Amino acid sequence: MGEVTVRVNGKPYTVGCADGQEARVQELARTFDEHVEMVVSDVGAIGEVRLFLMASLLMIDEMQDLRAQLDEANSLNSRMNAGAHEMERKAAFAISDAAARLERLLGV
Repeated sequence: MGEVTVRVNGKPYTVGCADGQEARVQELARTFDEHVEMVVSDVGAIGEVRLFLMASLLMIDEMQDLRAQLDEANSLNSRMNAGAHEMERKAAFAISDAAARLERLLGV
C-alpha cells in the first residue's frame, strides 16, 4: 500500500493509496483543492469541515451534471444507431428490389 502527501487548503495530508496510484491521488487532491479555493473565494473561511463539505458538494453537483450529459449523449447515440439501422434496412430492400427489377428486365 502506497502513501502520498497532498496539500489541500494549504495543509498537508498523508493518505494511503494503491501502489502506483500516488500521482493519480495527487491530481485528485489538486482538483479538490481548486474547489476548496473556489468556496473560500465565494464565502470566505468557514471552518475546514464545512469548507470541505461545500467543496465536495460542488464536485458532486458537477459529477451529476456530467452524468446527465453522458446519459443524454448515450440516448442520442442509441436513437442515431436505431435510425442508421433503419436506413441500412431500407437501403438493402431498395438494392434487392432494384436487382429483382433488373433481373426481370434482362430476363435472367
